[in-house]
Amino acid sequence: MQNQKLWGGRFRGKTSATVEAFTASIAWDQRLAPYDIQGSLAHAQMLQRQGLLKVSEARKIVQGLKAIRKEIDAGRFPFREECEDIHMNIEARLFEKIGAVAGKLHMGRSRNDQVALDLRLYVRDRTIQIAQSLFQIRERLINRAVKETETVLPGYTHLQRAQPVVLAHYLLAYESMLTRDTQRLLDSLARVQVSPLGSGALAGTSLPLDRKEVARSLGFPWITSNSLDAVSDRDFVVEFLSALSLIAVHLSRWAEEWILWNTTEFGFVDFPDAFCTGSSMMPQKKNPDVLELIRGKSGRVFGNLMALLTLLKGLPLSYNRDLQEDKEPLFDAADTVSACLDLMEQAIRLARFHREAMRKAAEDPMLLATDLAESLVKKGIAFRKAHEIVGKIVAESIRSQRPLNQWSASEFKRFSSAFGNSISKILRSEASVRSRNISGGTAPAQVRRALVEARGVLHQQEIQLKRLSKRR
Repeated sequence: MQNQKLWGGRFRGKTSATVEAFTASIAWDQRLAPYDIQGSLAHAQMLQRQGLLKVSEARKIVQGLKAIRKEIDAGRFPFREECEDIHMNIEARLFEKIGAVAGKLHMGRSRNDQVALDLRLYVRDRTIQIAQSLFQIRERLINRAVKETETVLPGYTHLQRAQPVVLAHYLLAYESMLTRDTQRLLDSLARVQVSPLGSGALAGTSLPLDRKEVARSLGFPWITSNSLDAVSDRDFVVEFLSALSLIAVHLSRWAEEWILWNTTEFGFVDFPDAFCTGSSMMPQKKNPDVLELIRGKSGRVFGNLMALLTLLKGLPLSYNRDLQEDKEPLFDAADTVSACLDLMEQAIRLARFHREAMRKAAEDPMLLATDLAESLVKKGIAFRKAHEIVGKIVAESIRSQRPLNQWSASEFKRFSSAFGNSISKILRSEASVRSRNISGGTAPAQVRRALVEARGVLHQQEIQLKRLSKRR
């Protein structure tokens, strides 16, 4: 079979070398080899149970496939471009190993439903692996946050100092984002674990296949309901890349913030030398290049999502060769996000927070303007009026260049008699964060409750993932 195409019966002439090179996908889809063999083993065993293969034939095919898997695992498999893709490479090698009986493996099956299955098996494994990486980074965030429930720093809006928050509350904000990312991945598994085998090229098959048994043997709870859709569906890949894109967004935001925090202007965090790089010209430089690359690689992930959406948008039913181009963006996005998660886990582990710099930045009394307004609201003044009063106080503080924490009670009373003599107690960042003792707020007591809840959600999602993983 070495010099003959497995589909070549209808053709008289040889395929052009340039066409072979242009249409070959083995450089990319060889990564699907373990899944292709997994699907073929399940298919062969089903064919034997259905009486379509003799026991001896099924045994030879299974032994041949397992031998090929060993060759691939050992790096000794002879991938050949003229065989086009991973499916035909494995089938051609099976002919070489066991002879003509290899031709019976493909009964009731097409490369169209075969690759659809391989992709689903691949996406399932990468979904589980990335979810596990998210668990690790979230646990690391929670563990760091436990130590920072009393560390006060400025919270920002519009990149301007806004109100004091505690560092643990800040860290849990990213943990919340990654929690949603995890749940998206876990939810998507219901749409990934659907077996397309038995759909054939597009219309199913007249052979008595047991589709449900094959699905069960592969750990898939469901089978596809429409053969036309099954061979051309890549929704599950789009959904996976969408979830990866949101992970990339969250990692990029986080990286951007810590790049800023690492500057001399902020001085809130730094990293050991092993996690940074230098300048080829400026001897003093120590750059957070890892974080910059995490920020930059987000665009690569978005581009992969857009490439796949563009690929799909004009395809008529059912399978079209355009779909060969679905693998490169899938593999690249999965690899990129996995690497970024691994490095961000290192970043949170290695980060050295400068609590004193954070505390000094949070001592800016302007951050307590809202506290002043709310103290008036508690005295019965409408918030809009209170906002106006405090706005005038802020303007006077700026004009006179006297910080609010240097004002006397009588100076505040010039703007409103509702201010009490204990106004100085409000003008402390620690008092500000403690006063926000509301569910979801930054008060240390609330943050400690949130930490317990975050651990609980993490544990429940780990149980959910273990249950889903057992199906493999």
